Amino acid sequence: MAWYEEAVFYHIYPLGLTGAPFENDYGETVHRLNDLKPWIEHIRKLGCTGLYIGPLFESKTHGYDTTDYYRLDRRLGDNEDLKNFVSCCHEQGIRVVLDGVFNHTGRDFFAFKDIQQYRESSWKKDWYQNVNFYGNNEYNDGFSYDNWGGYNALVKLNLYNPEVRNYLLDVVRFWVREFDIDGLRLDAADVLNFDFMKDLRSLANEIKEDFWLMGEVIHGEYQRWVNEETLNSVTNYHLHKALYSGLNDHNFFEIAHTIKRQRDMGLGNKVHLYNFVDNHDVERIYTKLNNKAHFPLVHILLFTLPGIPSLYYGSEFGIEGRKERYSDASIRPKLDLDELMAADNEHVKLIGELAKIHNEHPQLSYGDYSELQLTTTKFAYARDDIIIALNNSDDATSFDLHVEGEYTGALTGEKLKAENGNLHIELTSNQGEIYLPDE
Repeated sequence: MAWYEEAVFYHIYPLGLTGAPFENDYGETVHRLNDLKPWIEHIRKLGCTGLYIGPLFESKTHGYDTTDYYRLDRRLGDNEDLKNFVSCCHEQGIRVVLDGVFNHTGRDFFAFKDIQQYRESSWKKDWYQNVNFYGNNEYNDGFSYDNWGGYNALVKLNLYNPEVRNYLLDVVRFWVREFDIDGLRLDAADVLNFDFMKDLRSLANEIKEDFWLMGEVIHGEYQRWVNEETLNSVTNYHLHKALYSGLNDHNFFEIAHTIKRQRDMGLGNKVHLYNFVDNHDVERIYTKLNNKAHFPLVHILLFTLPGIPSLYYGSEFGIEGRKERYSDASIRPKLDLDELMAADNEHVKLIGELAKIHNEHPQLSYGDYSELQLTTTKFAYARDDIIIALNNSDDATSFDLHVEGEYTGALTGEKLKAENGNLHIELTSNQGEIYLPDE
């Protein structure tokens, strides 16, 4: 059993949370990363055991247009700041996972600058994919190249080139040696070279015990990426969509079907996908939910369905964040932790309780999933001997489940006992509960 299989993650987009300027002028180093140290204690008290933070390395704008893989972005500080930050996390029992942006670089990366200067004579002309010196682009480079997502600011690396692959593998070795990180989240893994991911997996098996590789994959059959040769996990966008739309549409079938489909694909208890209800690329969950009373329900699902639960910074407070057409600033804001903590926030308390339950009961990480009852508004399932029941209706409802034993509601303390193989559960409107078996 690896640490990440039973982890509860917290996700920070550091350039946003620290209020760093959007554009890097490559001037003075400002030690904003140190401002995040109070968040480490908050993360620990919340019950999180892993931190995914990134992107962190020198870039021109949002962090995914890398300029230098070997230095912390000067808008956040210097390498010593990052080393100390990771050390502080480890002292609090929190593992640290960084963004690995290896599909593309920014235009200020040294290899691209070399092509701009020397064109066909550049010793780096094969570092990028499909460089065409008969083409051009909106920057008037006098050549064209492949990019990510149609954005020429993100220049696609040629990962078929062994020189490029070896360079990036050395980068990972440096990050582990210098900062003692525990894993990587691979940006744009759904378009990343599979041979490179195999090289990364081989390296991960060598450089640190249980070094975790998780890939950003939005569409597709996840088992293509998650296997013994490539990655340990991927972002579970399928479940992300099912969670909020299943509640908004009063349709628990969508959530149950998504879990069944992933199990049928072989993504069962032995494969721990990275589950989330929001992140730095999508709207805040509190904004997405049509009925704000479903906020507890979506998080009960997050912490009890198969997979690794992750929280996006600030969403534990129930903050809003609507995605804008030309900017992600509204979903990547600067936040004041003291100000947020000053209020007696029921959402934070709930999520802290759910994280505690998850950490104390390995069934929620490794237990077999079985569906017990399902309608559009009622959903009951088990993780081994733990029973979860949810009602997304504005009316009270009841369940009669064919199970044995005595149970205690983890959130309410309610005591229940099965009679003649039947467990009767009553829930109020928009209520969910986790029933733990009594000893």
